[in-house]
Amino acid sequence: MKRTLIAGVIAGAAVAVAGFAPAQASEAPAMLSVLHGVPDLTVDVYVNDELTLDDFAPGDLAGPLELPAGTYTVAITAADAADASSPAIGPVDLPLESGMNYTAVAHLTEAGDPTATLFTNDISQTAAGQGRLTVRHVASAPAVDVLAGGSPVITNLTNPNEAKLDLPAGVISASVAAAGTTEPVLGPADVEVAEGANTIVYAWGSLDAGNLALAIQTVTGMHSTPDGVPAGSAGMVATNAPGSGMGVWIAAGAAMLMAATALVIVSIRRRAVARQEE
Repeated sequence: MKRTLIAGVIAGAAVAVAGFAPAQASEAPAMLSVLHGVPDLTVDVYVNDELTLDDFAPGDLAGPLELPAGTYTVAITAADAADASSPAIGPVDLPLESGMNYTAVAHLTEAGDPTATLFTNDISQTAAGQGRLTVRHVASAPAVDVLAGGSPVITNLTNPNEAKLDLPAGVISASVAAAGTTEPVLGPADVEVAEGANTIVYAWGSLDAGNLALAIQTVTGMHSTPDGVPAGSAGMVATNAPGSGMGVWIAAGAAMLMAATALVIVSIRRRAVARQEE
């Protein structure tokens, strides 16, 4: 009887613990960041007709958002629009795959028209001591060269394309020049290439309007021995560990289980003592 009672309480407490622990997703989520690279236009961003980013300003980088794999419809409207029925950009369909990392960029074409491009961020592992530098051309400007320390390292990059390099970790002085020249139209700027991270540099804005600018995104977690979760950041490191709260819930549930078991054992002992005294 005692064993049955204890087993029943333990089983009930185990059910309670299971109730506190969130169910594991059948597949890893997709990670989506959003960059606003259209000058002089504050916008709202709708995902599947739901307002997701309000008063999104040029140069802002949001995310990463954890989303189940699937296709999402994104529309970008003027700020404070009533709904997504009259978008300034889109709607565009973004197919997101499980476990992948993306950045959706609202930007100008080379001709200066607003558009949107979905980039897949490279989260493959880097060698020990190295980081990845990705440069994306999303500006209203002709083909460009990217200079590091005054020498071209990426040439003839056109809108809306990208180029990638794996480099020793450190700080580089980067600038952007018209293809075939070395006179910067943007920069130089110090860019930190962090070990085990993909540092993504965006050239955005308009050459003719004189408002070219740089935006930098950092996607982490690509050490040869991974010690992080790929995530995006704008001006700060964003730590994004899905399910990081599970340990707290399991610990709390385990504590409840031990407390319940202890109470039952004490109760049984008290009853046994009482019977002996009788």
